[in-house]
Amino acid sequence: MRAARIREYNKPLVLEEVPVPDIGPDEVLVQVRACGMCRSDVQLLDGYFRPYNDIPTPIIPGHEITGVVHQLGKLVSPAVKLQEGDHVVVAPGWGDGTCRHCLVGNTHICPNVRWPGFGPYGGFAEFIPVPARYLIKVDQRLPFEELAPLTDAGLTPYRGIKKLRDARALGPGRLLGVFGIGGLGGYAVQYARLLGSGSTVVAFARNLDKLAVAKEYGADHILCIKDKSPSDVSRELTQATGHGELDAIIDCAGAPEMLKLAIGLLGISGHYVDVGLVGDRIDVPLLPRVNREQTIHGSYWGNNLDLSEVVALAAQGQIRHTITPITFDQINEHLELLRSGEIVGRVVVKF
Repeated sequence: MRAARIREYNKPLVLEEVPVPDIGPDEVLVQVRACGMCRSDVQLLDGYFRPYNDIPTPIIPGHEITGVVHQLGKLVSPAVKLQEGDHVVVAPGWGDGTCRHCLVGNTHICPNVRWPGFGPYGGFAEFIPVPARYLIKVDQRLPFEELAPLTDAGLTPYRGIKKLRDARALGPGRLLGVFGIGGLGGYAVQYARLLGSGSTVVAFARNLDKLAVAKEYGADHILCIKDKSPSDVSRELTQATGHGELDAIIDCAGAPEMLKLAIGLLGISGHYVDVGLVGDRIDVPLLPRVNREQTIHGSYWGNNLDLSEVVALAAQGQIRHTITPITFDQINEHLELLRSGEIVGRVVVKF
């Protein structure tokens, strides 16, 4: 099969032929039809994760995976209701099944978790072995190139918005800020409309083309923050909404400067959830977090239930996409575009 592999960190992926992987008795061999490209693929290549988990090479990146069931392992239970030819998405976060996090369904935060695309097998290849319980059958009418990004770009902000909703941070008269309108932010704006309980949605970004996408997807207000001070942004927010602070924030970038700006705009008893990983450190004043009783949530990817709900919304036609399909041979070229922040929406490799 064709595969794009990391043979050395900080060097381009090697596009080569490798053997089709064998599957275990409880696994399914999925023929990959499409795989989204994520900024974390660039970060993996650049060594961002090595201080936390130094994954040995060769690595096949790609974790936004959808395809077709090609072969079932001998012990795959009929209860999973899969058969050859079914269209599926691959749920991330393969847990050990025994820890307390797995037992409540949060396999993606299992201490012994495995991730497709962060090891020997990933979606930048024509086949991938997947434990049967981490496949979700999908409507065959949904295009593969639209399904692939739902497994991360469309999943991660969904869980983040749910956390804000469940914390009772959203509702009529509340301001919800979406920071960073990249691969995740366009979906975050849509979930803010779907799950925001009547909140006013304000999108913040540096790129006018990305802000236009946010407006198209339902943002009530858009604010360009490029070359503007925090006081300038607060003043424009007040002019647009009548309020200079936000009740809730989902940060889809996690860039240091944007994070400082967002936290500075968070109001009393506000809730902030970060789903972006552009930076690697948080440096914000402590006292306002305490005496204003603010809450900062971590939110990482999503579990099987979250992805099932996202796929259901897609089947109902409630999710829109900004997709750039590419071929296998264009992977390295578009990793460079991702690195420079030039991609609007999501790039998807189609096989």
